[in-house]
Amino acid sequence: MALREELRKQGNWLFRWRSYLPLIMIVIVLLAMSYFEYPGHSEKYDDIWEIICLLASFSGVGLRFFTAGYTPKGTSGTNTRNQIADILNTAGMYSIVRHPLYLGNFIIWFGLSAFFHLWWFSLIIIFIFWLYYERIIFAEEEFLREKFGDTYLDWAKKTPAFIPDIRKWRSSDMTFSFRKAVTNEYKSLFAVIVSFTVLEIIGDIFVEQRFEIDRMWLLILMIGLIIYTIVRFLKKRTNILEIKEK
Repeated sequence: MALREELRKQGNWLFRWRSYLPLIMIVIVLLAMSYFEYPGHSEKYDDIWEIICLLASFSGVGLRFFTAGYTPKGTSGTNTRNQIADILNTAGMYSIVRHPLYLGNFIIWFGLSAFFHLWWFSLIIIFIFWLYYERIIFAEEEFLREKFGDTYLDWAKKTPAFIPDIRKWRSSDMTFSFRKAVTNEYKSLFAVIVSFTVLEIIGDIFVEQRFEIDRMWLLILMIGLIIYTIVRFLKKRTNILEIKEK
């Protein structure tokens, strides 16, 4: 099998199972935890650093939220099983970067990796992310190239793959859909909150040899759980968040 076909095959497989990337990271996270200590041996400084990291990851969720709100049905990257694209989205966030959702994922993962304040761990996460998503992006772009031809090539030629160029911004003709943004990203928000809370608990176990949930993180977790439960209920039991595609 030629390298191009091999990369595409790997990318399609990884695309299908990309939600399980966190499971691969468990061993590396436990290794990093063995080196974990409070910055300046101060729990106060550690709390400040953790909030900074959490806000960084929230910005990644925010990017995904903003992107999803302007994304029409059938756009590549929004499905979870196979490559699907009825429309080539080239406006909004897609006018300044070809893969805004994956960029959001990167920011989320970078915020999580920075939690450990270990430079080598962040580099490992960046490297794994690059290997993982490079193949997914390759497979996705091969699919779009075949489906949309010159239209895709013209857009790809002027739009960066991963580093945004805000000078190229072009507003979307769509109206922002808060419903779609919420239903698409409420799980991401809760996953980030749960991930940071778990890291905080494990970090305290390694440093202080005790199990404890700080009040701050318990409050953040409860707020996240309430938001998740409300959105989940509205999505499954009502039509309040029903998305009516035009």
